[in-house]
Amino acid sequence: MDVVVDNAAVVVDSDEPRTKKTKASASSPAKASAAAPSAADMARKLAKKKDLLLRKTLSIALAGTTSTGSGTDQSCVVIDLGGSGSNDGASSSSAAAASSPEITVQSITEILAARLSLPRTHPSLRTAITSTQQNSGTGIVAYCGQCYVRASQEIKTVREGRERRDKRRRLKEEKAKGAEEAVEAATATGTTDSILNTHDEELIAILKEIQIQVVNYTASSLLEPDLFDLGTDGPSQLAAALLQSSVDPTNGITMNVAGSGTSFYSKLCDELMDVDEVGFGRVVGEAVMILSDALAKCDTVADGGGGGGDTGGGGDASPLVLVNALTALCGNKAAAAVVATHPTFLLPPAGSAAASERITPPQPVVPPDANQQQAQLYRMMAALTRGHRRGYDRRSGPALERDTIVGRVMKVGCPRDDPDFLTAFANMGSRSKKDSDNTTNGLRSQLTAYQVAVNGLVKTLITAGAGPRGKMMDWFRDALLVNSGAAAMRPDRSKVSDQATLINVTVALLKLCEPFLANDKKAGLIDPDFVSSPSDHGGLYATEGDDAIPRLAENPPSPAQPYAPKNSFIPLCFFLAARSIHLSVIPALDLHESLLRWSSRAYHDAQARGDNGRTDPDFNRYLARVLAHEVTIFSPGLLSDSLRFSNAMSGLLLRITDDELARMPEHFIDDLCDCVTMMSHSKPEAMRGVDVANVFKVVVKLLSPSYAKLVRNYNLRAKLGDVLHDLYLPPKTNHRDAVPSSVYCDPTAGGQPYLLSDKLAQETLAPSLLLLYGEVEHTGYYEKMNHRAKISELLRFLWESSEHRSAFRKISQNKESFIKFSNGLMNETNHQIAEAMEKLVEIRRVQVQMGNPQEWASVPEEQRETISSRHEANEREVKSTLLGLNKTLEMLGWLNADPDIRRLFLLDEMVSRLVNMLFHVLMKLVGAKGLELKVDNPESYNFRPKDMLRDLCSIFANFSSAPEFCLECARSGYYDAELVAKAGRTCRKLNLLTPENLEAFESLAEKVDAASRDVEDFDELTKDAPDEFLDPLMCTFMKDPVFLPTSEKYMDRATITQHLLNDPKDPFNRKDLTIDMVQPAPQLKERMNLWLEEKRQASTKE
Repeated sequence: MDVVVDNAAVVVDSDEPRTKKTKASASSPAKASAAAPSAADMARKLAKKKDLLLRKTLSIALAGTTSTGSGTDQSCVVIDLGGSGSNDGASSSSAAAASSPEITVQSITEILAARLSLPRTHPSLRTAITSTQQNSGTGIVAYCGQCYVRASQEIKTVREGRERRDKRRRLKEEKAKGAEEAVEAATATGTTDSILNTHDEELIAILKEIQIQVVNYTASSLLEPDLFDLGTDGPSQLAAALLQSSVDPTNGITMNVAGSGTSFYSKLCDELMDVDEVGFGRVVGEAVMILSDALAKCDTVADGGGGGGDTGGGGDASPLVLVNALTALCGNKAAAAVVATHPTFLLPPAGSAAASERITPPQPVVPPDANQQQAQLYRMMAALTRGHRRGYDRRSGPALERDTIVGRVMKVGCPRDDPDFLTAFANMGSRSKKDSDNTTNGLRSQLTAYQVAVNGLVKTLITAGAGPRGKMMDWFRDALLVNSGAAAMRPDRSKVSDQATLINVTVALLKLCEPFLANDKKAGLIDPDFVSSPSDHGGLYATEGDDAIPRLAENPPSPAQPYAPKNSFIPLCFFLAARSIHLSVIPALDLHESLLRWSSRAYHDAQARGDNGRTDPDFNRYLARVLAHEVTIFSPGLLSDSLRFSNAMSGLLLRITDDELARMPEHFIDDLCDCVTMMSHSKPEAMRGVDVANVFKVVVKLLSPSYAKLVRNYNLRAKLGDVLHDLYLPPKTNHRDAVPSSVYCDPTAGGQPYLLSDKLAQETLAPSLLLLYGEVEHTGYYEKMNHRAKISELLRFLWESSEHRSAFRKISQNKESFIKFSNGLMNETNHQIAEAMEKLVEIRRVQVQMGNPQEWASVPEEQRETISSRHEANEREVKSTLLGLNKTLEMLGWLNADPDIRRLFLLDEMVSRLVNMLFHVLMKLVGAKGLELKVDNPESYNFRPKDMLRDLCSIFANFSSAPEFCLECARSGYYDAELVAKAGRTCRKLNLLTPENLEAFESLAEKVDAASRDVEDFDELTKDAPDEFLDPLMCTFMKDPVFLPTSEKYMDRATITQHLLNDPKDPFNRKDLTIDMVQPAPQLKERMNLWLEEKRQASTKE
């Protein structure tokens, strides 16, 4: 057998081709016996194997061996055990003649010592490195790590060779059965194989000794830096080796060569811990700071050169490589424990002296030899980077990302304001969508790869034991505490971290939640009482102080038992993630909508000036920020994980008790609503296939009358309604077709919409939405219009569905809720018709002006820009207003088709408002010549006056037979008999009404005329009524007097009800007042009845 040396390994070639001569010798015992190698031959071959093995694993050639002649491999360092290392071929040849040193297990220590004792500048060392083209440097850590890996590979190769020989021998023995000569030949082969196996064991023993000694020498060098000249910078070498291992893991120091814990790095850590635990901590601490300091210089995922090698432990390595190196370092549990207890792992404790210590980054100084122009340029550049040089407290958001190990990891991302990223999206308005997508996808792939690496680091620390896990979660808790102001409209950048940092924190926490978000059994271990346990949440969900978090209930009951979860880690991850989403994802989505508005405004401004909006510099600047921002916030992983978390949060809110629900932070529901609605607007395709059934169920639950008092915030309740509309209302118009059907359809009900299939929705949703329609009155002037338009669409969908008819019939049983709804309806209608008609007149005036070229040209340019800008704003507002008005009138029409609901509009508290509202709209449409108002392309503004008049007169027709309605028409100051007659003539002329409705509408004037006489008679009867019988605000005779406890005044119930619907204050002293607080006044009512009876009797006698 021959020993073959190749570039991969030292292989004992026992599989040479079988020639005819070989076959003949196998059949001839005499020839086989003659071919058997002698003991001397075997010994020489073993010596040659050892020599080649040494060269392959240690890159060492011993002086005095036959292989160190003139053909010595330049990649090997020649070691003379009797002198110094050499690379001189002649001297090696003479040494070989003098003696031949034996390579044994015992000599490995001496051989390695000689190699490691070489100075850095030794010529043979430099030649070896250059020859092998390895980027590992001359350091001990990288060299010994490679020797360890190569020794492992050789052990495997030797064992495989022995297995092949054994297999071949067994085959020969099977073939030799019954043939005496063949048995003898097989016996001879077995004897040779036995000798070779003994040699293999010796080789393996040498290789294992190499593994042991390279670990021992590396540990000694790290603990005693002066031991070898090659090991004076041990921690830096360790960091560099970890970086190289991240780039080439199959040949790195962290590769497990024979199962878990068998890497060079693991063995090295074990040896260091056994020898000197304190020294181990020093080495790991220095190595981690080298990597951390390199990360501190990175801001984006595109920073760095991407390499590892001998970069001094960091150098120009990319953030991805640096994080992978940190993960590799923490792969050993003892090393992870050192990292987690490092002084820079956590921020100083809150309240400590160090926490308030002020850090002021060094300010740049103009070089003394700079000329005036250079000095000015230097100051300009310094001003651009002033944000990075702000002072900050040692315990703050900036300190977290600049001074802590994990913070430096988390701060790297795709910042939307980074000049390089903005440059990548420059002039995107005039570039293709494909170009934009390619740029986005390229950057996002880098970000995704980096976030995967960050998640790996976090997971490594979490699984390294209780100590590192606790410190890692403490870091997350600190990160959220110091960034409590990140959700503000204008966060203080000297106190909070960058948004990229917070997004990465959220991504990591969501990844920790992943195992239980889709597992109902594990999700059941989320204990809601975590938010009520200060010792566990550490102040994240405080109920007092500046950072207090509002709860759903104003004064929720405390938990009956101390917090004692079955699993503490799951609720910790879940509620940290919930807080992190509030501080990162939600503000980021809000900012995205703002950036879109700003870019749209810049585009329209450019168009109004007559410029090309797509090439406008302002538009392109905003567009670049939008696209750069979308790289991060629209990452598919972040979107899907956020959706799944929202559904899991909804599941929690569904299963907990009402007391536990009352203790939940209000922002849980707020964030849930914002997350799903913003996603449905911007990235609906990301929702495809994601289960959001729990979101629907919790929205229906919280909107139901049973929980109306628990969810007190009107803006939050309005958002719940928006979720139903934006996600779960089946689309009928093209602009909502993008929402996947998997979102709003129930797979357990044959694909029927959740709005129709859900039992609780069938029972409560109709009255809930009617109540909500009135409540959104308090959400803001413009916001309420948008909310009510959506509620109208929802109600119309429910009204047309048989599943909800019974719920609509129950509306009449809740008078208070219906009054709130109808009040909102009437307020909305009055506002919409007044605003629409006013702006339509203005639109028409500008259209006429612009249609006359001479007149328009005579207007100064600046004034034309002002007029055009106002005209476009009016057009946008009118489109929205008239769309809402049309829906409102339609809703009034189909609601009043039901007799039970129609009776509610005739209540004393409502009939007056109803009549005044209807005549106000009629006056705007007919009295203000709305039908003759000619605007260009009226349909584009949703202006359909004929349809509006038809709907309005149909409503009048429905109520014309009600005496209460006719009586209130007679009392109304808006009633105009000529106006009614004109509307009737128009309806007849244009055939707008059915014959029945037209007849009913035209009979209204006669009935009102009859009712007017009754009104006159009653006014005459009560004209001298005592002041105490008159409503103090309306100066009318009270029908149902009530007592106001806040001011001790009496008012008519209808008057105070109407007042409180729009202003929950006592009208006399502005104290808080609700209709529930108002008290009946039976004694006053009795006196009024007696007085009125006396007046009637007196009148009869007269």
